[in-house]
Amino acid sequence: MTRQVQIYDTTLRDGTQAENFNLSLNDKIKISQKLDDLGIDFIEGGWPGSNPQAVEFFQAMQGVHLRHARLTAFGSTRMFANPAEQDANLQALIAAKTPVITIFGKSWDIHVFDALRIKLEDNLLIIEESLRYLRPHVEHLFYDAEHFFDGFKKNADYALATLGRAIDGGAECLILCDTNGGMLPHEVQPIVTRVQAYLTEREAKVDLGIHAHNDSETAVANSLLALSLGVRQVQGTMNGYGERCGNANLTSILPALTLKMGYECEAGKRIETLYETARLVDELANLPHNKYQPYVGQSAFAHKGGIHVSAVKRNPLTYEHIEPEKVGNFRRILISDQSGKSNVLHKAEKFGITIKQDSPLLGTIVRELKELENQGYAYEGAEASFELLMRRVLGTQPDYFKLKAFRAINSKRTMDEQPETEATIRLEVGGEEVHSAAMGDGPVNAIDRAMRKALVQFYPALNEIELIDYKVRVLSGEYGTGAKVRVLIESKDQHSQWGTVGVSYNIIEASWQALVDSFSYKLMRDEQRTG
Repeated sequence: MTRQVQIYDTTLRDGTQAENFNLSLNDKIKISQKLDDLGIDFIEGGWPGSNPQAVEFFQAMQGVHLRHARLTAFGSTRMFANPAEQDANLQALIAAKTPVITIFGKSWDIHVFDALRIKLEDNLLIIEESLRYLRPHVEHLFYDAEHFFDGFKKNADYALATLGRAIDGGAECLILCDTNGGMLPHEVQPIVTRVQAYLTEREAKVDLGIHAHNDSETAVANSLLALSLGVRQVQGTMNGYGERCGNANLTSILPALTLKMGYECEAGKRIETLYETARLVDELANLPHNKYQPYVGQSAFAHKGGIHVSAVKRNPLTYEHIEPEKVGNFRRILISDQSGKSNVLHKAEKFGITIKQDSPLLGTIVRELKELENQGYAYEGAEASFELLMRRVLGTQPDYFKLKAFRAINSKRTMDEQPETEATIRLEVGGEEVHSAAMGDGPVNAIDRAMRKALVQFYPALNEIELIDYKVRVLSGEYGTGAKVRVLIESKDQHSQWGTVGVSYNIIEASWQALVDSFSYKLMRDEQRTG
């Protein structure tokens, strides 16, 4: 009999504690929507009692519709000196207006003595009272038992007592946390089994969850083991991001659960979108993709030369543990130009583009895509550019305008003033040459303004475009300031948002490419809506 499990994502909270992992408000909203599309059950958005950005995120999300996922606010038990109704942290959790609240409390007596500096009984009191106070304000209430495994090893009776008080306070799911990430699988099993026996003794109708960190490289293994023992909720992050060595990696846990262990979850029904979800998180965080990552890495199903290639061509199961398409990835035969066709066909269907599987143009698209990827292009966060690429190869993409020349000049007249930037541009629209110039806050902004100034007389709808994000990635540090860069631009109008990309050794040229694609995509979409 299959068993339902809950998938709880904490990329936006625990994941952002990773070194060099930073997300804007817009990035967090976009990731939330993507996680919802994937079918994640709970999305932990942050700790509203700890920083203003988390408060801003929860306010913004009140206007965002999530089809399946339940947004979750995270916080701690009340301070011992504060009554629950006067505790700022608990009030911030309620003010977030989320359907789910997760709070953590101390399970390890050393933390009670050295971190909280209170008595053991006082810690039990604040666990129960905090949860009891929150219970009427929320649909679902979870309790993270911080450092539970370490606490159990040191003082099992007290660790279990903290769970008991969480039950008394109204928690419906108790999450056992390996906060330091030091547990090994053989240690997890007897502790989980003892906790289950304790709940049976108490006749407690609560679920168990697992929250593992990866400091011993066992977070995924510990999580899967706990689930196999009957734990119902698993917490983790996309691509395993998190403090120190990271959290349990959901991109490894999800396919293992659904494709190998026979468990059911909503995300299992959409597991084919896992690859693009994992890549999107990396792209928005402006971090390189881990090509060797299981399931969703570029090398996860890559085969290079010799016996492996020969065997895989006859039967992929000889050297692949699952079919890559099941998680949205694709097989790569590194000495062949045939890889990637299924991915292109999948995207074509998504974009509403008709192309037959045996069309020679399909091979042309794949070859051009591979060549562009070799140059540094990446389309996970720039699907608009990829759609335009496909339509150009197929001959269905009109040229709305052509660049004749552009120039951007920076000048700094005095050291105590900001530099001035002027862009001049010459375009051809329908056989007519247009010349315009504009000032801007830097060369990219100046070119953007000059382009709009030249084109809006022909295409007034371009006034509707808003550039909402701009990212630059240095693709290789090998050549220092002479390295190639990738520019990712996020745009929106009243209908939708889209991403475009450009690559060059010149940051202005790369930005120009992304801007051209953004404007072209807008005009194409408007034609499709009105046509």
